[in-house]
This record gives sequence, C-alpha cells and structure tokens, in this order.
Amino acid sequence: LRQELGLDLPAWHRYPAWLAGVLQGDFGNSLYFNVPIGPLLLRRLENSLILAGFAGVIAIPISIAIGVIAGLRRGKVTDHALSITALAMVSMPEFLTGIGLIIIFSAWLEWLPPTSMIFGDASPLDAFKTLILPVTTLTLGMMAYISRMTRSSVVEVMQTEYIRMAVLKGMRWHTVVFKHALRNALLPTITVIAVYLGWLVGGLIVVETVFGYPGLGSLLLIAIKGRDVPLLEAIVLIIVLAYLLSSMLADILYVMLNPRIRYK
Repeated sequence: LRQELGLDLPAWHRYPAWLAGVLQGDFGNSLYFNVPIGPLLLRRLENSLILAGFAGVIAIPISIAIGVIAGLRRGKVTDHALSITALAMVSMPEFLTGIGLIIIFSAWLEWLPPTSMIFGDASPLDAFKTLILPVTTLTLGMMAYISRMTRSSVVEVMQTEYIRMAVLKGMRWHTVVFKHALRNALLPTITVIAVYLGWLVGGLIVVETVFGYPGLGSLLLIAIKGRDVPLLEAIVLIIVLAYLLSSMLADILYVMLNPRIRYK
C-alpha cells in the first residue's frame, strides 16, 4: 500500500508527482471507495452545484427585495417584522430547519420525500421532488443573511448627503431609490453573495447529511470518517479553489460597479 500511494518516495518527489496529476485531473484512487477520485469528485460536485444553484436563484432576488423594503421602511412595522423574522432564521441552525421541514412536509402532510438519496448515476434533476426540502433549507438561511445585509446597506445609503440632495431637488422617489440609492446599497451585498456562493460549494455538509443528499459536503464527511486521505485532499482543494474564485469574482464585480475604485 505504501508503494501504491508513493509513500516510500521522498517528499520532494511525491509533491511534484501529485501536483502534476492534479493538473491533469488525476487525484489518485479513493481508499474508501476503491475507485478513481476524479469521476467521483466530478459527479458529487455537479450535485452540489445543482443544489447551491437552485438555492441561489430563489434566495438572492427575494432576499434583496425584502432587504430593500425593510430599509426603505426603517423603524416601521414592516421593518420590525421582517428584521425579527430574518434574525430568527439566521439564529436557527440548518439541521434544525431541515428536520422541521421534514416533520411538517414529510411526516405530517406527506407531500414530499424525507430524503434526497439518489442511486446509481441518476441526476438530482431526475427526481426534482427530492430537491425541494434541501433547497428550501438553504434558501431560508441565505434569505435571512442577505436580506439583513441589504437592509443595513439601504439604511446607510438613504442617510447620505447626495440622496438628501436628490430629494431636495424634487426628483421622483422611485428615481432616487432605483437610480441612485440601490446601486450603491447593493455593492456590499453583491460581495457577500459572491463569497457566500463560494462557501456553499463545500459548506453543504449539514444539509446534505440531514437529507442524505449525494453532494460534495456529504462526501467530505465520508472521507473524514473513513480516513480516506487522498479523497480528503482532493475535496479540500476543490473547496478552496471555489472559495478563491468566488472571492475574486466579488472583487471584480465590486470594481465594475464602483467607479470610485475603478478610476483611482
């Protein structure tokens, strides 16, 4: 086994050989599954991207709308209600949200399957019902976090001098909000969204475990339990790359949307 893994060779020889294999998509073989890591990793990554993609498409526009409404109605009943709801959802762990949804929609109402287990080479899209509960769990957490960030940004921007000047000049309210305030208020929100989406690629361990979803997060947990070091190295590498790419995308978007930084 040591010879098969190359552990009998010196470190200066092992690392370049491993890096050369990674650059060609060869991560070695899994000790737990006894199969090549590349195809296994690719299939699980695709499943996680499907889950994170659906959650992002649903949560981002709704949470931004909620945050803008709460920010524009600062101190009113609508603001208090939305803020308390968002705070409650942020404070609630994902496993508790997931179990609660399973109890309500699977055990009581019997509308949806309690697990998202997929067998063989089947895609999650082939059994769309199995995606609803895990996507809802992720969506609630994302909506709470992003809406609170959006609300804080809108409140801060609406108190700036250029917004007051636009109002005093007699500009229409919707022009002030959508043309002047919203673009600047969304700058920190877009950064948070990009970083959050990068975290989702490897941060789905709890949700995927609760629902038995075959994604990258649940595979990471299996690798840890089975002490599958080659598989664990490959998963961590993919998660780090996803996070770095999302952070770089956030910086690029911030520069594109903020001319003060672009022309410095």
